[in-house]
Amino acid sequence: MKKLMTMTFAVAMIFFSSCKTENKPLSKEVAPIPLSRLEMRGELHTRITKNYARLEETRFQPKFVFLNDDQSGNWPGDTEGRTILGLVMDAQITGREPLYLEEIIDQIPEYLNEKGYFGKIFPEGVMNEQQLAGNGWVLRALCEYSEWKNDPEVLDIVKTLSRNLFLPGKGLYSKYPIQNNSRKMNGGMIGHNQYTENGWTVSADIGCMFIGMTGAIHAYQYTKYPELKEVIDEMVERFLEIDMFGLKIQVHAGLTALLGLVRYAEITDNDQLIAEVEKRWYDYVKFGMTENYEIYNWFGIYNAHTESCGLVDSYILVTALWQHTQKPEYLAYLDLIYYNAIAHINRSNGGFGCDNNPGINTDYIAVKAYEAWWCCTMRGGEGLPRVAESSYYTQGKTIFVTRHSRNNADLKLGDAFIRLEQTTKYPFKGETQLVIAKADKAEKVVIKLNALNDFTENFNISVNGTDFPIELDRGFAVLRHAWKTGDVIDVSFDETLRFEGTINKENTSEKQKRLFYGPLLLGYQGGQSIALKESDLPKIKLTNDKSYKVANIKIQRPIVFKIEGTDYKLSPLYHAMAPEVNEETYHKQFLFEANPTIRDIRKLKVEDKLW
Repeated sequence: MKKLMTMTFAVAMIFFSSCKTENKPLSKEVAPIPLSRLEMRGELHTRITKNYARLEETRFQPKFVFLNDDQSGNWPGDTEGRTILGLVMDAQITGREPLYLEEIIDQIPEYLNEKGYFGKIFPEGVMNEQQLAGNGWVLRALCEYSEWKNDPEVLDIVKTLSRNLFLPGKGLYSKYPIQNNSRKMNGGMIGHNQYTENGWTVSADIGCMFIGMTGAIHAYQYTKYPELKEVIDEMVERFLEIDMFGLKIQVHAGLTALLGLVRYAEITDNDQLIAEVEKRWYDYVKFGMTENYEIYNWFGIYNAHTESCGLVDSYILVTALWQHTQKPEYLAYLDLIYYNAIAHINRSNGGFGCDNNPGINTDYIAVKAYEAWWCCTMRGGEGLPRVAESSYYTQGKTIFVTRHSRNNADLKLGDAFIRLEQTTKYPFKGETQLVIAKADKAEKVVIKLNALNDFTENFNISVNGTDFPIELDRGFAVLRHAWKTGDVIDVSFDETLRFEGTINKENTSEKQKRLFYGPLLLGYQGGQSIALKESDLPKIKLTNDKSYKVANIKIQRPIVFKIEGTDYKLSPLYHAMAPEVNEETYHKQFLFEANPTIRDIRKLKVEDKLW
């Protein structure tokens, strides 16, 4: 079995000695446009507004959001930090002030201990990784809030918290237990403290200490405390020594840590860290990504459940990797993760939950927890705005249109300005239009449009009704034109219908295949597992019928395919927060074999709710 790559202590020391000065501004030559310049429309806008409304319901209001140790399951600061972060991000993309956020911010000092952080004050020489993780979310949330509101008082909380909680761990971070197969594997949907080793109280959410590391890195971006950098270097060094598969680290913890490393690479101008993140991304894909692009909760644990927190991390991480490398292979993941995973696990109430892990013994996807309101719903509050944020990037006088979606965007490129209004029928039909609603000094602006190479063919572009020659560059169609107000870009393409193999070869059979239409995974929702093979492709036809019945319930889908000669209908795993995606009745087969073992899924139950 192939193990994940590790980094030796000696190499790590060389790596840290090569870091450039931390005082250099963030190096983001290719940068997303500010959320304030982006107006989302269509289904993503609906998801964001519904999640925003969910985060303003009773359980997330000031009276209930501050939890003691018993209420939080010994995750001090976790609920508070995640809630604030979700509200801050939802607020920026919608342009609406949160109803209760200022009251939550004002109450924070009342719930901090005498040293200025959430939770107990442990004796010297004792660290609790769940406490670091929870307070890490607080640091991330308050940093984002401070940047948004330019609030120095909130930064004072960040400074005190990061110094008094994280600095006393100096010397202990290098002793954090990382020996392969050393942890007790008895976790559930909510991690809990397990035992103490090397001065560490460790969690069933293995590796969650590094969620705290990511919060400390975010704090360092604003505080620039040299002492904080010393402990961050110690934490980063320890993380790079981990075999994530061998330790069975929680995937969410690992992905959050990698996001922290990306930020640290930007702060310190250290490209080597980006290379280390890239290595671990490919290992995550092999061992941490499920067949519909969600995440296994732990590396190498396949009989548990997915969860939305790490799924959000995976999307943000792959956008950051594209931003730093411009490698076209990362572009495909934007749509694969969003349409098949995020759009599947986003529930009808605006929250986010957990699904099962399809694989060799389970060819269908089902709901394992309708909503994980204690963590995942808040992470959706950051995740959906980050999807919106990944729509456009700029570099000098170049605009990258990375997502085909419905939105309006104001793009400033030095002294040039363009207002783009984008409409699309993608991913259900190959039509996109971009209107230059306003242009000022934009004659030399270059527009690079995601050519969707992995999902389409017959890609065509016209400008003002005249065919435009296709020039491809690293996954983008390059449009050079003297842009003026009123210009119209029309794009057409055919989405491919195709079979592909599976992702995780340990948890699937070589016989299992997945069926795609463009970026969309297609599945069958019926009484029994069905057989499909390559030779069946000509029989699979897109129909005008956008609804069908399951157990006498009418189901609405944006597109439906019918298999000729049968009554079988196929539709995307994607859904628009459909209420029928629930724990009681929802099963959808999307792993297909030529000769499967026929099973009556109406009599099957999703694996035990906890493992």
